[in-house]
Amino acid sequence: MALHERAEVSGRELATAEIVASFLAATRPTRLIRGIAGHGVAALYQGSIPGPRVMVRCELDGLPMPDGSGAYHGCGHDGHMAILAGVAAHFAEAPLEGGSVLLLFQPSEETGEGATAVLRDAGFGSVMPDFAIALHNLPGFRLAEVILRHGVFASASAGITVNLTGERSHAGEPKKGNSPAMAVAHLLQAMNAVPQNRTGLFQPAMVTVVHAALGAETFGTSPGEAMVMATLRASEKEVLEDLFRECSRLAEGIAGVYGLGVSVERCEEFPPVFNDSRLVNLVAEAAKGLGMNVSHRDEPFPWSEDFGHFTSAMPGVLFGLGAGEETPPLHHPNYDFPDDLLPLGSKLLLETVRSIIMTGGLS
Repeated sequence: MALHERAEVSGRELATAEIVASFLAATRPTRLIRGIAGHGVAALYQGSIPGPRVMVRCELDGLPMPDGSGAYHGCGHDGHMAILAGVAAHFAEAPLEGGSVLLLFQPSEETGEGATAVLRDAGFGSVMPDFAIALHNLPGFRLAEVILRHGVFASASAGITVNLTGERSHAGEPKKGNSPAMAVAHLLQAMNAVPQNRTGLFQPAMVTVVHAALGAETFGTSPGEAMVMATLRASEKEVLEDLFRECSRLAEGIAGVYGLGVSVERCEEFPPVFNDSRLVNLVAEAAKGLGMNVSHRDEPFPWSEDFGHFTSAMPGVLFGLGAGEETPPLHHPNYDFPDDLLPLGSKLLLETVRSIIMTGGLS
């Protein structure tokens, strides 16, 4: 409840980190590292027998409130933190025998900046893991169902912002300026058509316009500035790069047709999350051993997760944990993490960690 009520947006998770660090300190970890990539916290539990180091990662950040009044946990990161807290509490009662486990409470997942910053942080580098695992609750699936996929689990994505610059004028004399209004209309249609024209039949891709702004809220001025923002998604990194190049080319070409200045920016990049098949098998075995239902997806999820930075650096697996078929979707104002998942999530992570340490990740 303390985590739920103290939601903080990406990069500002100071109070959340304090709550987490205080709890972890009480579990007597071998090392407690604070201030990773900003407000990140990591607890290392070292066994007496040499073995692989397994990182279990969750996220510290919440989402901005829909009305802009603050932050809320609309993606279930509070639940993910509570699940890892359960893992830490277990190690306090039953110390690890072999290998080591690193519990990472990562900042800034929602902006795609956190995982990269963690990997570059010297504090994290001193406890670099051999394997990485994480879970994410998934509304729309049966409660406690474990959702897996070999290979790409979640898609790559990147944000693109196009700024168009013309010249303002009086609304009664638009010919004395250069409004970007027609260019915006043209660009919206052209960007939406990019996946159809630039990808093959079996190459999932998507361009979603998420925001457009033109001029100011005044009837007396013909606008001189505009902005269009879109999210690009693909299951293959090469396809994502092609989407960005094509959207940039269109923006520059359309701006040229209308005599406008143009700048293109790229931000909030998420690589694809690539699941190691050996680890997928170990998660499936652990889940079945706990009597949990397991399903395998045919296609990657269209959403993105910056855990892909970790799976690009080491063998890893991200899996879904069903949050109930009637639970409102992630990022919805009415979403609420189902507490029934907390003990199940902790047990599944513990069993998976044990399997990875015992087998060295081989299965």
